[in-house]
Amino acid sequence: MSHPTMHEYPAVALKPGREKPVRQRHPWIFSGAIASIPNEAADGAIVDVCDAQGGFLARGYLNRRSQIQVRLLTWDAEEVIDTAFWRRRLRAAIAMRAALPEVQGCTALRLINAESDFLPGLTVDRLGDFLVLQAGTLAIDQRKQMLAELLLELTGCRGIVERSEMAVRRLEGLAAVSGVLVGEAPPASVEVVEDGLIFAVDLLHGQKTGFYSDQRTNRRRVAAYCAGKRVLNAFSYTGAFGLHALRGGAEHVVNIDSSVPALELAEVNLRRNGFDPDRWTENIAGDVFQVLRDWQTNPERRYDVIILDPPKFAQNQATMERALRGYKEINRLALGLLRPGGVLATFSCSGLVGADLFQKVVFSAAIDAGRDVQLLETLRQSADHPVALTFPEGEYLKGFILRAACTSRDTNA
Repeated sequence: MSHPTMHEYPAVALKPGREKPVRQRHPWIFSGAIASIPNEAADGAIVDVCDAQGGFLARGYLNRRSQIQVRLLTWDAEEVIDTAFWRRRLRAAIAMRAALPEVQGCTALRLINAESDFLPGLTVDRLGDFLVLQAGTLAIDQRKQMLAELLLELTGCRGIVERSEMAVRRLEGLAAVSGVLVGEAPPASVEVVEDGLIFAVDLLHGQKTGFYSDQRTNRRRVAAYCAGKRVLNAFSYTGAFGLHALRGGAEHVVNIDSSVPALELAEVNLRRNGFDPDRWTENIAGDVFQVLRDWQTNPERRYDVIILDPPKFAQNQATMERALRGYKEINRLALGLLRPGGVLATFSCSGLVGADLFQKVVFSAAIDAGRDVQLLETLRQSADHPVALTFPEGEYLKGFILRAACTSRDTNA
């Protein structure tokens, strides 16, 4: 089979001086950088990207409806974007996880991490013998059946569930989609193992892909502070941080989440791992902000370790100001419930909120709470969620382990 030469694919031309990010292998080309798009190039189709003089720069896929009009796949003019290309990229991502020390013995992991695995728009998690796929872009949506069949072939899994319900799809002109894509339908509850702990996961109805493997390493780190401690696990979902804390020797864990089904699954997880929920935990369904506000004046509600793992507050630039207020307020409230010498593990999964900005927000919360706080550890997403150095936007999860110092202001120290 002959390889296409330059411009065998329709050629998208950039404006003069807009080629530098492409040469530096950033995978996104925004509409403002583009001079022209050929009429014959269909949305979702493969296109070449050329500089203002017509020189080849890269190859990717097109969507005029998106602000990111081209997402790049290769910088090699000889590389054909065919089924063999997709198979190679999928196989490389899967092989990386097979060799990754962090995930050995874990049956819940991120298998394909979109742009950071050089497969823009495609996210795939493995949960036991099933895969959960998210198609974030039009081109991936058009190819998802083919990709799913390749994934089954490469992994030997029993079936693939689609959970393409992300807000970003609306920017691509796509509606939310969920359901079984190929292979068998999963049971109502799939069991996965993380560090020897067993978790029940609802693939069809759980949040996002059902389980947050991006926090795997951080659950280990936080659990190391929990021996003999009273722990508050806020935005607990199905209780993974709390279960790790108990296995690490925590005296008692309070889980708070707005979702009753998530808390019910947390109880299932506790029992499955030999912990009686009535003895070891208290599960509270409610708005975390309101619950923590109500507890500020209750001396019985003081904790040695508090974990804040909220959902993404900043969906886009328009919601940034509100998101930052939310992060400040929830950290201020948590610091108000933390015993002197206590530990706060606080996270943000908003990609738009960088680690430096998040640290400033938490600093501001500490000032308002009247607490002297020390930074002990900085945290990030687990290694099966790698970040391509050409795509720093891929580093979305950041966290801090902080200690509220004992000072002369602490009368109950």
